[in-house]
Amino acid sequence: MYVYTKNILERVSFDPTLFCKELDKALKVLLPYEIEQLTEWLLSYTAEKPELRQCLIYVNR
Repeated sequence: MYVYTKNILERVSFDPTLFCKELDKALKVLLPYEIEQLTEWLLSYTAEKPELRQCLIYVNR
């Protein structure tokens, strides 16, 4: 599920609103260790896409 979520997020990264929505949906179904992996991936992925950094609040709640 983690790899699938990464693929979806990469595909919708052109739209920050859609990215946040998909991230929120993913966090509801992923297992705790997958959320940790996704968080690490998000930090590196959004480093070069500052418009997506706002979505990190979903991970931090």
